[in-house]
Amino acid sequence: MRPFNPSSRKKQPEEKGQFVIFFFFYPMPSESQDVRNYKRLEKIGEGTYGVVYKAIFKPTQQLVALKKIKLEGETEGVPATSVREICTLKELNHPNVVELIDVILEKTRVYLVFEFLYCDLRKYMNDQSKDGKRIDKALITSYSFQLCQALDFCHSRRIIHRDLKPQNLLIDKNGLIKIADFGLARAFKIPFRPVTNEVMTMWYRAPEILLAKEIYACPVDCWSLGAIIGEMLTNVAVFPGDSEIDQLFKIFRVLGTPNESIWPGVSELKEFSLNFPIFPKGEIPNPDRFDIPSKARDLVLKMLTYDPVKRMTTAQALCHPYFDRLEKSIFPSKEYPAVPAFDQKSSKANAIRGLQLVN
Repeated sequence: MRPFNPSSRKKQPEEKGQFVIFFFFYPMPSESQDVRNYKRLEKIGEGTYGVVYKAIFKPTQQLVALKKIKLEGETEGVPATSVREICTLKELNHPNVVELIDVILEKTRVYLVFEFLYCDLRKYMNDQSKDGKRIDKALITSYSFQLCQALDFCHSRRIIHRDLKPQNLLIDKNGLIKIADFGLARAFKIPFRPVTNEVMTMWYRAPEILLAKEIYACPVDCWSLGAIIGEMLTNVAVFPGDSEIDQLFKIFRVLGTPNESIWPGVSELKEFSLNFPIFPKGEIPNPDRFDIPSKARDLVLKMLTYDPVKRMTTAQALCHPYFDRLEKSIFPSKEYPAVPAFDQKSSKANAIRGLQLVN
């Protein structure tokens, strides 16, 4: 099932210098645009802006995720996060991006109809951890490659997700993984403009955002993805901070305290302090001592590079040696992976077996 992100969000401050007007044109109502044609089966999540139900579209018996957004009390109409999510997903058509099937507008509420997936990556990792296991190594490689392709697709269309975390990555029973929840996504253009720092869940927030850099772009997603891949490899969060300063210190303990020699300009960032403790470079947390392939470790550390200019991009990541052993012929093109790829020395059956807990 697809649990909706339960964590509450603050209302995001208006980003400087941006005035956007959205126009929606709705065709004559069809069967899919009548909410009475959807039978709700169960509530699968609830958040600040809506409730998500597992539902069936009666005419075809198709399973969907139905997100209900109430408009009562909203003085400005549809919440900005919902408008942003609709507009972004209408622009993105990729096998590793969740599909927005329809938008149903009523007087007091809006329904977003998404394709239904059975589980998110957070729940799946937790289930594996309870059994003292981690995700199959071949499946981790496949998931990582698919996510790199999806992010490369988004970034090539000048869209930053800004909220990548395991809860927003949905998986199916066949090894496919998809990016969801584009409520904080933002389209960018050159020249870049200052943007809000009230984005991303703490554990996956890039250091430039924590240090209040006003202008950032695609590298913040690459940092989040590096932290997610590291977590898949070890079953524990790489940087599990409980406040912004603790988050910074968790990063420093693994990567060392940054300075001008490794990150030019860091000392000029608003929240950087010369009084920060000087931590030596450490290791990625791995309490269960899982074997981490050297190429996987190299990929993670290059995506967790302090300097955003030097941080590995998704396009570079797709060419990393960590993915050399994938059966890339399964993927029809760089941008459109249809089904997962697996390590050539592991059977597909063994890799798919890791998904049994999803059922």
